[in-house]
Amino acid sequence: MVVKSFGFEEHKVNCSNCHAPLQLPPAANSICCVLCQAITLIADPRSLPLPLPSSSHQQQPLPSPYNHAPPGPPPQAHGRKRAVICGVSYKNTQYELNGCINDANCMKFLLVNRFMFPESSIIMLTEEETDPYKRPTKRNIRMALRWLVQGCQTGDSLVFHYSGHGSQQKDDNGDEVDGYDETLCPLDFESQGMIVDDEINATIVRPLPCGVKLHAIIDACHSGTVLDLPYLCKMDRKGRYVWEDHRPRTGMWKGTNGGEVISFSGCADDQTSADTSALSKITSTGAMTFSFIQAIEYGHATTYGNMLNAMRSNIRNVDEGGFVTSLLTMLLTGGSPGGRSRQEPQLTATEPFDVYNKPFSL
Repeated sequence: MVVKSFGFEEHKVNCSNCHAPLQLPPAANSICCVLCQAITLIADPRSLPLPLPSSSHQQQPLPSPYNHAPPGPPPQAHGRKRAVICGVSYKNTQYELNGCINDANCMKFLLVNRFMFPESSIIMLTEEETDPYKRPTKRNIRMALRWLVQGCQTGDSLVFHYSGHGSQQKDDNGDEVDGYDETLCPLDFESQGMIVDDEINATIVRPLPCGVKLHAIIDACHSGTVLDLPYLCKMDRKGRYVWEDHRPRTGMWKGTNGGEVISFSGCADDQTSADTSALSKITSTGAMTFSFIQAIEYGHATTYGNMLNAMRSNIRNVDEGGFVTSLLTMLLTGGSPGGRSRQEPQLTATEPFDVYNKPFSL
């Protein structure tokens, strides 16, 4: 027999005697079981207390020290400053890097002493941290990124710095011009997986409201468009530039909710980067992070375009001396130092207009 529904809301109850499932007619206050003939009384559902959710299905909040905005009074006219700094060295693994924690410490020093970021508003994720929530695992990086944008409002300045391994994987939703998603590799990426650019964009780019500015400084391989920002600045060696439109052909929106995002990354999506002592002459650092800080310290941070030019020039000058190229080939491709793998910092943005000539400011 075929039963057709005419819009009635149907409910099932169990027989009070044999526990067989019974179909309850609309508005019925009792039902007779056809199997055991027992009468089951039905209470008015409006008089029943709401059932408590089963513990097996109840969504437990993640224990996190990042579930609130930084402490302190309401933001002043210039807005709050907040940063997440992540340095992953992969210590005692085959992927070990030497300069990433140095990068993180240098970036924190720059933000606190040059740009007046309160230390209490900076989350450091490195393997040197003793707090288990501040190790650069996939879970902790995800939580920190949510904290970074939570409750942000007009006038806020946000910074995300990452120094570590980056990679690529096949794009599965058609939103990449080159067919590959860019990824960041947390400390536990072998067991937990990588963090894909789609997730990064959804977490810290798309929610940003009007008047909020986010700067990302990403020192990793294949990092050119790791925030999935719509526009990429292509520059030649003479400083001539053009903005490429990287908006997905699917029409998917990758911009913000009115805010502004500008990202400096260590190299293009198809390039690799490495840490080196050739730039600082003292200790290992990421070439991109060191060049970013040096451009500011040497007074080249007048505009975003000048910043990008200074960073590229600095890396190019050392690279042409052979130092960076050799390290890139030996450490990252496993080959001989004869090949050349160019590392060129990239600039991407949510709105390209005037960004190149816009005064740099964190």
